[in-house]
Amino acid sequence: MHSLFSGLILGLVFAVASGATTSTWVLHEKRSQIPTGWVQARKYAPTSPLPLRIALKQSTGMDEMATYLHDVSHPDSPNYGQHWTAEQVVERFAPGNDTIDAVRNWLVDSGIAPERVQLSPGKGWIRVLNATVAEAEDLLRAEYYVYTHESGIKNIATASYYLPAHMTPHVDLVLPTIHFDAKIPSTKNTASVNAVPPKARRDALCQTITPDCLRLLYGIPDKPTANKKNSFGIVAYAPESYRQKDLDMFAKQYATGLVGKSPKQVSIDGGKQIKNNGSLESSLDLEYAMSLVGPSQQVTLYQVGDAVEGANFNNFIDAIDAFYCMFEFDGTTADTPYPDRRPGGYKGAKQCGTAKPTDVISTSQGIPEHDISNFYAGRQCLEYGKLGIMGVTVIYPTGDHGVAGDGKCPHPKGHSKDEKFSVMFPASCPFVTAVGGTQLPFGAYSEVAWPGSGGGWSNYFGMPAYQSDAVKYYLKHHQHGYSSDIWNSTGKSRAIPDIALNAEGYRVAMNGKWVDVGGTSASAPVLGALVTLVNDARLKAGKKPVGFINPALYSKHFACALHDIISGTNPGCGKIGYKTAIGWDPVTGLGTPIYQQLVNAWLKLP
Repeated sequence: MHSLFSGLILGLVFAVASGATTSTWVLHEKRSQIPTGWVQARKYAPTSPLPLRIALKQSTGMDEMATYLHDVSHPDSPNYGQHWTAEQVVERFAPGNDTIDAVRNWLVDSGIAPERVQLSPGKGWIRVLNATVAEAEDLLRAEYYVYTHESGIKNIATASYYLPAHMTPHVDLVLPTIHFDAKIPSTKNTASVNAVPPKARRDALCQTITPDCLRLLYGIPDKPTANKKNSFGIVAYAPESYRQKDLDMFAKQYATGLVGKSPKQVSIDGGKQIKNNGSLESSLDLEYAMSLVGPSQQVTLYQVGDAVEGANFNNFIDAIDAFYCMFEFDGTTADTPYPDRRPGGYKGAKQCGTAKPTDVISTSQGIPEHDISNFYAGRQCLEYGKLGIMGVTVIYPTGDHGVAGDGKCPHPKGHSKDEKFSVMFPASCPFVTAVGGTQLPFGAYSEVAWPGSGGGWSNYFGMPAYQSDAVKYYLKHHQHGYSSDIWNSTGKSRAIPDIALNAEGYRVAMNGKWVDVGGTSASAPVLGALVTLVNDARLKAGKKPVGFINPALYSKHFACALHDIISGTNPGCGKIGYKTAIGWDPVTGLGTPIYQQLVNAWLKLP
């Protein structure tokens, strides 16, 4: 894998006089433009408090993580399936004492009192207690502004910031600075409401997708069983929530054995079910996840964030990994702050390392890669890699607007007439499985690409070894003619999706009505259910869960386990988008799963 960090630090340096000494500073992170939908409102007052925290560089980086994952996840590796323990992960990745001491000494030498420099419990972060904007601007050679979003959300950010040259080997990133992920947008498509529930059609002409239709399309068993050791988790971020009445309404129509059954709820930072107002995303995810794995398999719901403040990816990772967890902060930052002192907010401490990861974790949200920085995305991506080497399958959708990512195409250099293609994060992380979309045309028996299927090339992550041959073949044989300033044409970056499933026409029960909905956010939990059933088969055979599945999917051992999709495109940004092709393509990846073939292939592995 190519290094995540190549080319990020631009080498811009300058000298700053401080008393009798002169220090060299280097540009650490910089935004090329304000993300779509945001405007700079005003300068942030110098005396205002700022929750300043510094992410310490871990002992092991992206390249090493790729090697570790290959070792336990590739079918040809002698160590396949020998996943790490949580203790082994902490020991291998924790920052060294030299890094902790270097950052602490820099802050103290800059005039910060020693008692104000605090190390997080997981030793992954250092914060400056009671920092002000003026102090942060002096430490980082930066200027802070208040930005407002068209939705009314506010964010505190800088256009760039610098670090002393001797600090760059020890610091991943500093928050808050250039990042814009205050809230998580949903990847769901628009829905239509239907008054009369349909009958499940047991044929391949399913124009409304139901659990029975998905079973027919992919060969998923009708009556799955469950091993007690098996586990499957769905992540929901406030204000997303489900209603039990809707789960029962769906079960009565399509999965009678699930009537009255609820997911096992794991509350994170005040997350709880909102009984009287279900949301589309949670309803979709749980109804299909629970139906496909059957009533014997317990599904876990990670409900993240209170209804007042909400949450983002950081809050979930905090609860999974105490090392990643930051501090309890007030203020507008990239990490949603808890305790939430607003009326009705969660008053407890932010949860760090309190949630146990399930064998499969599916999340149906994402953010445009360009809304966050390279370093910031890399730090989260490493967390997903840690889950992978511990034997966890992590699944994310690629988005619902084709090459446009979230539907808002940035302009390269801020002025080009051509809009730049965009991919979604965390799907672009090479340590997760990125799921694109397909659809079944009217009267057809086989699927084609769904036009909204997100896909393309990351601007942050290098191409992982497991997909190198497949992606390079596509680039060699399929020229689309787009200018290199609107997509990453280097041939060296992570490409998505990895795989695809149906993303159009799902029937969902929500707030007492039937809703038809489409999106790769539907594809993700279906793949999660399918992998959970594969894990069940392996557990019954005395084997371990599959963990990170990408190296296996791209290997020769699974060539017959995926149905190639060779029709359709994913338009966006005023262009037709990419085209499907024989083999991997940036619309549907390797294709759609054939369940029994996947089971057969994985049962042959240790």
